[in-house]
Amino acid sequence: MAAQIDDSVLVQHSAASIPEDPRLASSAAPSLTYSDSSDELEEPRQPQPPRARRASTRLIAQSPADVQRITGETTTQLIQRCCGGGCCLGLGRPKTTDVRLEQVDFPDNDAYRSLCLKIDQIPATLTGVCEMPEQTTFLQPVRAPSNPPSPTDSAVAFGADSNPSSPASPAGHVALDKLEKSLHALRLEDLDTRIQPPSYVQPHPPHHVFPARIHSARELTRPGAEKRTFHFDLDVTTYPEGEGVDFKVGGAIGVTAPNEASIVDEILDLLLVPRFLRDKAVLLRTTKGRWPTVWGDDMAREIVTTRRDLLTWCSDVQSYPPTKQLLRLLAEHASDDNERKILLFLCSAEGQGVFCDFRTGPHVTLVQLLHAFPSAKPPLDHLLSVLQPLMPRFYSLSNDPHESFLNRDGKQHRLIEIAVTVHETADWRTGTRTGVGSGFFQRQALAFIEACERGEPEPEFYVPMFKGLMANPLAKQFVTDGPMLLIGAGVGIAPFRGFVQRRLKTANCANKVWVLQGIRDSLVDELYSGEWGVHEDEVKKVVQSRRGEGKYVQEEVRAQADLVWYIINAVDGRVFVCGSSKGMGEGVEQALVDVAMVKGNLQREEAQQFWNLKKEAGQYIAETW
Repeated sequence: MAAQIDDSVLVQHSAASIPEDPRLASSAAPSLTYSDSSDELEEPRQPQPPRARRASTRLIAQSPADVQRITGETTTQLIQRCCGGGCCLGLGRPKTTDVRLEQVDFPDNDAYRSLCLKIDQIPATLTGVCEMPEQTTFLQPVRAPSNPPSPTDSAVAFGADSNPSSPASPAGHVALDKLEKSLHALRLEDLDTRIQPPSYVQPHPPHHVFPARIHSARELTRPGAEKRTFHFDLDVTTYPEGEGVDFKVGGAIGVTAPNEASIVDEILDLLLVPRFLRDKAVLLRTTKGRWPTVWGDDMAREIVTTRRDLLTWCSDVQSYPPTKQLLRLLAEHASDDNERKILLFLCSAEGQGVFCDFRTGPHVTLVQLLHAFPSAKPPLDHLLSVLQPLMPRFYSLSNDPHESFLNRDGKQHRLIEIAVTVHETADWRTGTRTGVGSGFFQRQALAFIEACERGEPEPEFYVPMFKGLMANPLAKQFVTDGPMLLIGAGVGIAPFRGFVQRRLKTANCANKVWVLQGIRDSLVDELYSGEWGVHEDEVKKVVQSRRGEGKYVQEEVRAQADLVWYIINAVDGRVFVCGSSKGMGEGVEQALVDVAMVKGNLQREEAQQFWNLKKEAGQYIAETW
């Protein structure tokens, strides 16, 4: 009987919790819903009792966090993925079915077939074709001023006093200074752009990019690991002073990774750029924007550079999905009629559905597009106007930078350490391809290791990096007092190594650190095993998802509920989470909420608010991507 009473109470409570439509007062305003039979009604309708709304019809997304929880991506990622053509809303589609279609011959090459375009026939008349993108970048030949005056001839022929503009006069000196400056401005800077970008590629003054020499490189994972991870020791002894910031425990560095040299050459080949012009000085003139800098001012620029440097260091040719502006530019310069029709179709209102599937599918690189539509040869400067800028990548330090020094050549060298996991995506030609940043690090690591195996005493390989621009929350909230719990998976565990190295030197009974490390298989992908410090076995717990019990790190968080609750409620206690937001990050956050519900006797909403307050206070720090 008691159980029945409880069930009935529960049913009543659930029914009462279902939201109802609000009661609307009568209004003299005309109805917004029109019916053909409304004029024939003579008797007013009797008021109907409000109908309970279905419990499933509730607002599920009220914030960017809700959007990320539902879609698995941030709002920024969602905006970048959207083509902006209105295809998701059904805008711009043809209104009539009386459309004359025509058959086209599709390009017969592997690159086009790999695009998987769902095109059968194309309308003979297209509407809503996007306009040609504005050209904001121009490449012009560098020409020195003609007939520069000769100081010697002028002085002999006219004398110092007879010619007011002679070099010996003040006005002549000014003219020569201006001429010398103009000649200097038309020359390439004396900089090895094979190891660092041109000086105009900088994050923000005074944070210039510095070529840090690789002191050592090794692979942390073993054969059989699902993802390869490499470790680097970078020599920053001669890093320029005067930036007002220093490397910090848990901090990060920015890396301006270049495009792969073979890809740059392939693009230049496909665009029919002669080889003798690729490294020749050229005047770059822009009308507006920040490019080719990263975060510079929006302004017009004139820079002497080379075509190779622009493609290598300034434009991203593989990370972003194609835009309609890019396809429209290719269509404009396609000599084959069928290729032109296909490209214009993708830029039209009739082709928005196909374009949406094409854009939101696997990433398509610029090389793939140029191979798929081989007759499209746009000018390089106009192409640079529509490509996305090549942005720096950020990597967390995996050591205590204040304690890492090396004595070599009678000098003390300062080292910083990072770990990089190689990111791979599908590729139409090779099966998989690496990301811009991780691919660059993998090439550098393998080349360095091969050079060492050949017996080279000091291989010279560099990483173009900078410091001081990224406010890493892990570094901002690091303190030397209070207990600390570090939760991470994969390469997200790397920044915690520096935390542990620093903490174990001063640890005491009230100042301890614990690590929960999630990995797939400790035999192949446990990072930094045996490199955490003298008390590694006491502070680190490894959780394997594909070996032994097969647990995830979030399950261990629930199992360590007493430890989690003790640390987060201790004075200066902190919980750090680092790793991928998908899977691990979301799972750990839910596990922490569960711990608060059990140990704090809180409802779920109260437990979530508890961790939100801890995050605002700097005691709960999550750095996920």
